[in-house]
Amino acid sequence: MKRSVILVLAVVGLVVLIGGVKGYSTYKMVQGFKAQGAPKFTVSTAKAQYQDWLPQLSAVGSLRAERGADLSAEVDGTVDAIEFRSGDYARAGQLLVRLRSADEAAKLESLKANAVLAEVTARRDQAQFEAQAISQATLDADAANLRSAKAQVVQQQALLDKKFVRAPFAGQLGIRAVDLGQYLSAGTKIVTLQQLDPIFVDFSLPQQAVSELQVGQKTLVSSDALPGKSFEGQIVALDPQVDPDTRNVRVRAMLKNPEHKLLPGMFANVRIEVGAPVRYLTLPQTAVAYNPYGSTVYVIGKAGPPPPAEGGKPPAVPPPPADALVAHQVFVTTGATRGDQVAILTGVKEGDEIVTSGQIKLRNGAQVTVNNAVQPANDPDPKLQVK
Repeated sequence: MKRSVILVLAVVGLVVLIGGVKGYSTYKMVQGFKAQGAPKFTVSTAKAQYQDWLPQLSAVGSLRAERGADLSAEVDGTVDAIEFRSGDYARAGQLLVRLRSADEAAKLESLKANAVLAEVTARRDQAQFEAQAISQATLDADAANLRSAKAQVVQQQALLDKKFVRAPFAGQLGIRAVDLGQYLSAGTKIVTLQQLDPIFVDFSLPQQAVSELQVGQKTLVSSDALPGKSFEGQIVALDPQVDPDTRNVRVRAMLKNPEHKLLPGMFANVRIEVGAPVRYLTLPQTAVAYNPYGSTVYVIGKAGPPPPAEGGKPPAVPPPPADALVAHQVFVTTGATRGDQVAILTGVKEGDEIVTSGQIKLRNGAQVTVNNAVQPANDPDPKLQVK
């Protein structure tokens, strides 16, 4: 009996001892964490600074040739000859395709012969009329026959000319869509012809912008297909009506395109500078957190002296040193955006150091460490970089 009691007491004592050791270790660990203070978060920052922005209207438009057409024959026929190669530059009036036209040419010669005969008959009858050998009615019939014969020649010549497809204007030819010997129905596409210099860009702007637009206004056009390049142009036409469905107005600008880099059908980014420069306090767009209750940024500042202890008790976590950097959340009012930047209307002042990355892990008053080795984009006019 005594041995059992001693054994139980020994087990209880061992459990108490192990629990005490574990509890003491946990206590020391908690005290160590308290001694370390609040955790520090690594962030990047940027200074709020003023910049002059030119007011701009922006739109996405589509390029189209000043003159462009898909060429086709007006009549049916078999391709007898192809007088161009894909991608050639065509002169105005240049012959491109000849359809088989032997029958039409033969008929034209027959009609020309009839016209010559009618003309000879009319001259002979005119001499006989002057000798009073025939009546005026015969002379009138001869004149009518001559006019009819000549009209038939003109009609047949026009039909024959339709067998020859010519470039209606100078421009760049596309890829040939027909082959030698192929039978073409009227209207079948043969090749596209585009005049590339100058070139138009058509785009739409809201009706609120109509008062700021005028013919002759300068535009700056860029395309993702040509990164790093911009093309200057000017507005040449404004649609005289606003689309009742979208409340947008159509605008057309003309660009010089001597190198034929811009092609019809491309999307283009259009910017129009309007008004005088405006001075804005700007920040990178990554610095602003947009929330349903308002837009906020984190401003970096010194921690300052700690607040007085409540009830005479020290705080659970020691406050940061007075010279430590902490982040303070501030509500801001944002304005226009330009590239990677956003205008700040209220909430911060020039020279304030603002967190630009890493703010998602912050809370108001969090202690931070600044590392600006890597910075987010902060360019008012970014360009696509192609490697």
